[in-house]
Amino acid sequence: MKLLRYGPPGQEKPGLLDAEGKIRDLSAHVDDIAGSVLTPEGLARLAGIDFRDLPAVDGSPRIGPCVGRVGKFICIGLNYADHAAESGMAIPSEPVVFNKWTSAICGPDDDVEIPRGSVKTDWEVELGVVIGKGGKYIEEKDALSHVAGYCVINDVSEREWQIERGGTWDKGKGCDTFGPIGPWLVTPDEVGDVGNLHMWLEVDGKRYQDGSTATMIFSVAHIISYLSRFLSLQPGDVISTGTPPGVGLGQKPPVYLKGGETMRLGIEGLGVQTQKVVKA
Repeated sequence: MKLLRYGPPGQEKPGLLDAEGKIRDLSAHVDDIAGSVLTPEGLARLAGIDFRDLPAVDGSPRIGPCVGRVGKFICIGLNYADHAAESGMAIPSEPVVFNKWTSAICGPDDDVEIPRGSVKTDWEVELGVVIGKGGKYIEEKDALSHVAGYCVINDVSEREWQIERGGTWDKGKGCDTFGPIGPWLVTPDEVGDVGNLHMWLEVDGKRYQDGSTATMIFSVAHIISYLSRFLSLQPGDVISTGTPPGVGLGQKPPVYLKGGETMRLGIEGLGVQTQKVVKA
């Protein structure tokens, strides 16, 4: 299934994308794509619906974040060796963990704002993992059974605030609109080998990132198991798993977003995001 949320910000309705690319309204069955709907039992109930009986949504509504009521937005840094190298940082021996605030979450095609005073706003296409079955101390061999689905995330980052201003990375990662999620939450049965998905990002038509999840240092299963040692994972938690090389910081000289650009990014089978960059 390709699950989604559509409608104005804060008023999104649950839906799914059918085989013909039409949005179908799920409102009669669930109130949101969130919480218990994402558990194995909740997804099984959705899978049992005859989607042809669901009302089609007219027009081209705004697509919101594909998950509602996100509890935690956890990110993994430097999870591709060649991205670590372009960032001038050592390959980590354990996953680098940081947070994006849930207020950073926005729709996949919403505008991305450059914060006031920012001079180094950057992009990062990433594979997003949404937890369906909660737990802690999860064994790596069982970890993928805890996944509700996968999605595209743009881990927008302010590099000066992240790296040069002291403290943790978080203040350069969690600004408003710095977490576009979607367009769809794709259930694992439709994704195939999550460890071998093509991913890419373009700015104004120039392709900067062109990589694959095959070059991750730490796999999705390892990341889930690792995180669960330190915190309980709950349905609807989002994990962003790192980016391949090609970010603005890694260009020679570096290239940063100034406002007016269009970012376009996608992951094989998970859809495409398109964002206009504006000044806050």
